[in-house]
Amino acid sequence: MKDFYIADAAKHENAHITSYFALASISARDKKGGGGQYLALTLADKTGSFEARMWEDFADALNTCSSGCYVKVQGRIDKYQGRYQITLSKMRSAAESEIDTADFQPTTQYDIAALSTELDTFVASFTNHHLQALVRSFLDDPDLGPAFRTAPAAKMLHHAWIGGLLEHVVFLLRLAERIAPQYPEVDRDLLMTGAILHDFGKVRELAWKTSFSYTAEGQLLGHITIVIGMLRDKIRLLPEFPDRLRILVEHLILSHHGRFEFGSPKLPMTPEAIVFSAIDDLEAKMQNIRAEFQKALEGGKAPDEVTDFSRSMERALLNSKAYLAGE
Repeated sequence: MKDFYIADAAKHENAHITSYFALASISARDKKGGGGQYLALTLADKTGSFEARMWEDFADALNTCSSGCYVKVQGRIDKYQGRYQITLSKMRSAAESEIDTADFQPTTQYDIAALSTELDTFVASFTNHHLQALVRSFLDDPDLGPAFRTAPAAKMLHHAWIGGLLEHVVFLLRLAERIAPQYPEVDRDLLMTGAILHDFGKVRELAWKTSFSYTAEGQLLGHITIVIGMLRDKIRLLPEFPDRLRILVEHLILSHHGRFEFGSPKLPMTPEAIVFSAIDDLEAKMQNIRAEFQKALEGGKAPDEVTDFSRSMERALLNSKAYLAGE
């Protein structure tokens, strides 16, 4: 485990550190007014990222280090325009034996094996054998299944950590299990199928080897388009799958963002789609709220204070439990 994390930069201001990072970006740039070039980098670990600059003797580093690799650096932590950064004196590529990937990628707080078992239990409870076979064709795929169990659910917003997609899906299944009996119009297995498959395209939309980023396919197509293609490929291998059921599953996926302005190709039109878009939005928002409360604490606010304005939530927030406890 490394002994310096980016989140601790304030404690090391004006100090020299030696540590390991994931190299998110690297480029040589011209100095203002001439006089040669400098190296501009973005370094990352599981707590965040910050900018780095290397002004001298960087030719070897530029030739041997590339985006996506791990590096060992020496440098001085300082603050520039209100943000912490590091000015490097040395940098080299890090060997695999020097790296513990847990230092660089945020990971779900829950046990991934336990979440996977819970997911399998939900699928085993399906009474619709067509939907069960469809879901299992995704989960048992030798490439898609393992990727699904480790993928983040997003690059930056909700559940942006290893295992985040699986965590998000299991939480949605728990909600679906409780909500479906309340509304007899809702088909429970269909609702749960939507919960499992709606974001499956993120296993190809996102890359998460050393840092979270979008693949070319993800940028050009997006996870909704990707998973619709996956779905049709899987259904072609299930010749008895009812076509009307396929249409309903596709509608759940195409409408799960709920509104056109949120990137939804279709508005929810079935009971399952309306319920699912609501619980998907709720689950994502609650995770964003937790993140904003934690960010406020790390920024020095008391637990019962209103947070700063949250761009993702488009409002400031208040931890009501902490507020009442402070009374």
